[in-house]
Amino acid sequence: MAIGWTPKHTETIPLAGLSREHFLALALETAQRLHWRIDHISAAGFIGYTNQGMFAWDADVKLVIGEDSATLTSASANNEFFDLGRNKKMARKYLKAFGEIEHQYSVAELDEKYVGYQAAFPSPEEDALLLPPPTARENWNLFVSFFIPRKDYFITPLLLDLNMLIFVLMACTGMNIISPDSDVLLRWGANFKPLTLDGQWWRLISNCFVHIGILHLLLNMYALAYIGLLLEPYLGKIKFLFVYLLAGLGASMVSLWWHDLTVSAGASGAIFGLYGVFIALLTTRLVAKETRMPLLASIMVFVLYNLFNGLKGGIDNAAHIGGLITGIVLGYLLYPVLRRPASTVANAVVLALGIALVAGSSAFVYLRLPNDTGTFDTAMNTFGALEEEALSIYQLPDTMPTDSLLSAVQHKGIDNWKKSQALMDQLQRLQLPDVLQKRVAALSDYSDLRLRSCELLYQSLQKNTDQYNAEIEDCNRKIEALIETLKKEK
Repeated sequence: MAIGWTPKHTETIPLAGLSREHFLALALETAQRLHWRIDHISAAGFIGYTNQGMFAWDADVKLVIGEDSATLTSASANNEFFDLGRNKKMARKYLKAFGEIEHQYSVAELDEKYVGYQAAFPSPEEDALLLPPPTARENWNLFVSFFIPRKDYFITPLLLDLNMLIFVLMACTGMNIISPDSDVLLRWGANFKPLTLDGQWWRLISNCFVHIGILHLLLNMYALAYIGLLLEPYLGKIKFLFVYLLAGLGASMVSLWWHDLTVSAGASGAIFGLYGVFIALLTTRLVAKETRMPLLASIMVFVLYNLFNGLKGGIDNAAHIGGLITGIVLGYLLYPVLRRPASTVANAVVLALGIALVAGSSAFVYLRLPNDTGTFDTAMNTFGALEEEALSIYQLPDTMPTDSLLSAVQHKGIDNWKKSQALMDQLQRLQLPDVLQKRVAALSDYSDLRLRSCELLYQSLQKNTDQYNAEIEDCNRKIEALIETLKKEK
């Protein structure tokens, strides 16, 4: 069952003075010479299959004869995403063959051949070529059917429905459906290293059901429906769900390992895992030979296109690669029990191995990944508290006794800025992204200037002198300039 936009190509062939009957006879003779399989013949044309051979690419073909011309349509037969121009080549090959035999038959011979074919014509009521196009209601019912569970297509529609339901709920809470804010995505379970490594491990799965805008959702759901129709009948309900979740986990872990400050969300990692499983199975004998190579070629084009497209930025290619590799591994792991009917015990053992492999390796990486970015966030909260208390000395009344002022400057100002310096020194020893390293360096300079300003203020109060005012003003100018720089870098 094909879905969406099946690759196809249509050519128009003028009747060029031939009657409809003679044209049909020549058209069928051409198809036979190309060894096409003809499944339906009528006075209106034919429907067939190119039947190029066991390992060749094939297409569904349809010829419809009108009053002055005929239309030949070649459409990919094996649910490919891309045909790489092969439908066009197939149609042009037919046109060339038609032109070569067009003048090889006499009128009498064409009449005789038409009469021979006429015996196989169905009644007009049963002619598939004369059926009216689907109504809007029929098209709508077909569309809705993709979201309704049925035999061999049960888990896929449930996943489609769940992903869309979550997106609708997010939108109902006020989320921008075109470009959601990171805060909204994080509230709904997006993957973000500082939070995920801070005990919120569930984000490794929850992010697979959160999408960054309506376009992101629609593209992922189309890809999921496509691979679900192809793959779920082979895997069955339990194995299909098992692969989706484990591939999503593997994708999230690779994303977590690769990115420090990226908010990651979407089902694409899990979906790439499903494509990885199918790629693995298409390299085995599980799928019929006549469809194996065309499907493998089409899916590889789809996967490679999306991976290269991910190089543009703004796309979590790490999750795509992680999901794809996880899926390929799971595909080969599942192959033995898919190849031959396996016992419940054998299936359970394979599933347990898959869980142990993916979940175990994910747990190993999770527990050993340093959360330096999370440490930075915690340190920034501490720094903010120290800064707030240190700056409070500038709110003290002028009428306050000198001894009290000196004590406040020492304990609230100088001591807290020294603690801030020590905090920045600790952060500079962490493996932080460049943008955070620059911020730490700037905050370290800021703390040094603030400490120097406080020390000068202390000496000025202690000695009751104005001799340090110029130096204090110089420190304050540098502090203001540094604050402006920090604001621009946020």
